[in-house]
Amino acid sequence: ADWKSSLFLLVFLLSLLLENVALRGTATQSTRLLGNTNVLGIAINAIDGNRNSQMMAGSCTHTAQQADPWWRVDLLESYIIDHINIVNRGDCCAERINGAQIHIGDSADWSANPQAGTIDQLAAGDTYSRYYQRDVKGRYVTILIAGADKILSLCEVEVYGSHQNGIRRNLAVFVPLRTLFQMCDVRYSEIKSFICPRGKGN
Repeated sequence: ADWKSSLFLLVFLLSLLLENVALRGTATQSTRLLGNTNVLGIAINAIDGNRNSQMMAGSCTHTAQQADPWWRVDLLESYIIDHINIVNRGDCCAERINGAQIHIGDSADWSANPQAGTIDQLAAGDTYSRYYQRDVKGRYVTILIAGADKILSLCEVEVYGSHQNGIRRNLAVFVPLRTLFQMCDVRYSEIKSFICPRGKGN
């Protein structure tokens, strides 16, 4: 279809403007999986540019079991956020992410920032994407699961946005161009949020 050709051209042009800003992004989380002394489960795993959803592959985060676990990326500057992608763990425990809240704002305290999305349910290894059709601005993106005895595990978090000059970039880390095709044959103008199953757009 003509709109698909136009979409391909748009994605290609936007890809030329992507910038690797991993060195400006830092990640933290509320706790870390107890007993681990290596890179398994650390916060930075969610912004390493690797969408592998297998926990033992070393590219996912993992908190301890606790009340209200959270993960946060500090973009080091405030940006207008266009959309975010969140990859769920694929080897087990997919339901743990259900109900996760997304908060975006300029405060390091997530509770002081507006809620900018909720992951109601996400299958193992799937990607949750949220597109914003109004101005959502912030330096900090926090993902939180409210409640007692919860565990938060994320296998990739991508944050796309711009400065006032409108240049789009992945603010957390550079990711392969293929991630931009995860629109699953949905027109951009129709998107607010959607879930893209594994295998589509790859």
